[in-house]
Amino acid sequence: MNHDCLKLTIYFGERDRAPGGFLADVLTEIYARHELQTSLVMRGVQGFGLKHHLHTDRLLTLSEDLPLVSVAVDTRPRIESALAEVEALRFDGLVTLERARLLAGRSAPAASVIQAQEEAKLTVYVGRHERADGRPAYEAVVDMLRRRGVAGATVLLGVDGTARGERRRARFFGANTQVPLMVIAVGDGGLIAGVLPELQALLPHPLLTLERIRVCKRDGENLAKPHDLPETDPSGLGVWQKLMIYAGEQARADGHPLHHQLIAALRRAGASGATSLRGIWGYHDDHAPHGDSFWQLRRRVPIVTVVVDTPARTRRWFDVVNRLTTHTGLVTSEMVPGFRATGPDRRHGGLRLATAGAPRD
Repeated sequence: MNHDCLKLTIYFGERDRAPGGFLADVLTEIYARHELQTSLVMRGVQGFGLKHHLHTDRLLTLSEDLPLVSVAVDTRPRIESALAEVEALRFDGLVTLERARLLAGRSAPAASVIQAQEEAKLTVYVGRHERADGRPAYEAVVDMLRRRGVAGATVLLGVDGTARGERRRARFFGANTQVPLMVIAVGDGGLIAGVLPELQALLPHPLLTLERIRVCKRDGENLAKPHDLPETDPSGLGVWQKLMIYAGEQARADGHPLHHQLIAALRRAGASGATSLRGIWGYHDDHAPHGDSFWQLRRRVPIVTVVVDTPARTRRWFDVVNRLTTHTGLVTSEMVPGFRATGPDRRHGGLRLATAGAPRD
């Protein structure tokens, strides 16, 4: 299967509730009822939203309500059907809709999906203990991407989700073999397009998405500014923009962990929200793949920080990010056609999909 699809992403708090239980459970149950291709819930390590309340795993009292990120992917009609139920829940948080190309199964044609001159984000969805080439599938995917010269890849672990329409929840006792995770890779579109057939042949149940992005910084070097997008599309719908910052947990800015500095600086500057997610494996540029190890005293895992806002405000947040990533980090920018942020007596945006128009640069 090779289809245009939508990626539905929801940012909220671990203790947020909806009719029927915790919001995280209710969302995953909705996705299972609609038999979506894949979905997963990831636990963040730090973040804030419209209310600007800090959620972090550093302080015991604040770690009881960590940020969560729920991602669901399928064709547009199936996502829109599930979204109707999601919107009826009326919760506070951030919801985004993004367009992508979905490749499912070995027979899905991979050629001509992305132009060679473009930069791309590839996301590979596999089970936590799924095997490929005699080892964990996510390790095999990361190694293949690095050998082919893709700029970086990060593995993010789900604690709940669906795989091929069935609920897959992590449990304390159990192999948890099919609890989903995703490998996010960014880099040159030609390199990523070239590795797609190998990835499809490698995995038992290939499920991939492709999105267009811009790589703005690599290891402190400025490559490009985020696209100069209009504030609205030709029909008047709002256009939104996302920055993603990939770095190691040991990366520093002003003598402190980079992701802590990013969240603090964005919060002080007035961003609508930002979330940091801790990966379990990955690499960027020439660095060898790394992650948690039983024998290591210090963690060497990747961290991804995400911020979404209007194009004008995103230009301000990029200046903040740029100052803090002088020596390290991979920074990307992409358009978000659907965005809704809600808090107490506050509501921004909507979930009708905008069209980009031509970037003004």
